[in-house]
Amino acid sequence: MMNKLIRGLMAAVLGLGLMSTSFAEERGSKEEAVAMTNAATEHVKKVGPEQAFKDFSEDKATWTKKDLYVMAYNHDGSCVAHGANGKLVGKNLLNLKDANGKEIIKEFNQVSKTKGSGWVDYEWAHPQSKKVESKSTYAVKLAGYDGWVGVGIYR
Repeated sequence: MMNKLIRGLMAAVLGLGLMSTSFAEERGSKEEAVAMTNAATEHVKKVGPEQAFKDFSEDKATWTKKDLYVMAYNHDGSCVAHGANGKLVGKNLLNLKDANGKEIIKEFNQVSKTKGSGWVDYEWAHPQSKKVESKSTYAVKLAGYDGWVGVGIYR
């Protein structure tokens, strides 16, 4: 039953959620992803988590650049913001796996909890090509909040 739920959620993410046409054709760089993640952490400090998470999901003009977008999760695996697919907000994706079976949310949690910030490499469908590609996401633990924000690049 749980496997079917996970597969269904993954299919939704891969099949529908990341196929947005709002992404520009140009790809973001590692430097741009780090800068956007740092801006997101500052935004959380400035306006508080609740407003910031709403902004990350809804304010595409500010929080979506090229093929970059901000996502945020609680350490329990609940999605609290997603710039590419707002339908994920409120869902617990702790056991979400990439195309190779890597539990990516658990990886983001581990990096943010143990290092404070860092890169996680995985395989994910590109929103424009719809093909599974190598992706790296920079995740940063949010101060005073049990979770993290991140922005990923396709390599």
